[in-house]
Amino acid sequence: MKRILAMCLLLALLSGCGAGSPAATEPPPTVEQPRTGDLMEGVSAQVSGGGATVGEEIGAVTDFGVALFRECFDGAANTLVSPLSVMSALAMTANGTDGETLAQLETAFGLPMDELNAALLAYRDALPAEDGGRTELANGIWFNTGAGLTVRQEFLQANADYYGAAVRSAPYDDTTADEINAWVKDNTGGCVDKIVDQLSPGAVMTLVNALAFDGEWEDIYSEDQVRAGTFTTQDGQARDAEMMFSQEGAFLQDENARGFLKYYKDRNYAFAALLPDQGTALADYAASLTGERVRDILASVREDVPVDAAIPKFTAQYGAALNEALRAMGVTDAFDSGRADFSRLAEAAPGSLYVDQVLHKTFIQVDEKGTQAGAATAVEIREASMMGPMEQVHLDRPFIYMLIDCAHGVPLFIGAITVV
Repeated sequence: MKRILAMCLLLALLSGCGAGSPAATEPPPTVEQPRTGDLMEGVSAQVSGGGATVGEEIGAVTDFGVALFRECFDGAANTLVSPLSVMSALAMTANGTDGETLAQLETAFGLPMDELNAALLAYRDALPAEDGGRTELANGIWFNTGAGLTVRQEFLQANADYYGAAVRSAPYDDTTADEINAWVKDNTGGCVDKIVDQLSPGAVMTLVNALAFDGEWEDIYSEDQVRAGTFTTQDGQARDAEMMFSQEGAFLQDENARGFLKYYKDRNYAFAALLPDQGTALADYAASLTGERVRDILASVREDVPVDAAIPKFTAQYGAALNEALRAMGVTDAFDSGRADFSRLAEAAPGSLYVDQVLHKTFIQVDEKGTQAGAATAVEIREASMMGPMEQVHLDRPFIYMLIDCAHGVPLFIGAITVV
């Protein structure tokens, strides 16, 4: 039976969202909102990513993701973030910003918005979608009809063009929360069935990015490959664990860690694990990682070195506010009511819209059949209102892992396991 690995990212913007193009001398046209309905009526995508080549720009996802993971991992707790999902949602948001707010987001992304929008569109269209492993993304935006703001046409067009986002106006009551939760459940294969309890009365907009991955191991573990073992935590505690043993043929190594790839069916995706050498703390190793270093590790995989591998069956949950992580990455003005510039999202007084909080929750389960995972992030904006010697890599102590798109070397998830 296949497992579903789903990643869902929800951005709830209590006021404004992103931008992407330079400031115009004249304000762009706006769209009047009905009480309820489809704001995309009459707005169709005018850009196609079909056939576009995925270039080096997509490496920005890895750079951004490693930086985000590094900021979130405290060296002790299990941690899991989704670079592609977070970047996609924030990119939709950035299509509504301008000035220094936009500049800071572009610096964090590592690309100007026109290049990022095009790169994410081409990448989304190029993601493998075979039965053995498939990734699907969906984007939706809900706008609060009672917010008293008028959404700009340019913002709607950019998110239609590059993200295929559907935009719906809604009263932002319990029915809207139920609608968003149903959409999230449907687009994550049921992995996340509820992302919001209720919508804040001050919420202006909710941007949702859902990433769903369905993967099955290329070689499913047999019953005799799953045996009792021990996982040793960072503080030396020995914990009972069910370990899944196998021989893999893809060895990873750098100066401070060794690891392996275990492929999902069709080899379009893989589980990548990195186990720091004895004497190297996981926190120190994680802090040393960069996007370039991760790309080099993945690119130097040794397919001629067999690996005696062991993975613990594990389930991990993670939740955190990303405000401080994003601030550390240079995104500060968006959180400052006196500096945030969401002028390309909607008509609003300068400084009236700002990000109140960015919440991120994730879940992952790894077992004999494959992997199941899901995540949700809510961003609230308020109105200021082979065949040499066999290597052995047993993940029986804290380690870093990734779920990667093999064709492009992009991590869909980056995580750390400190306890099972």
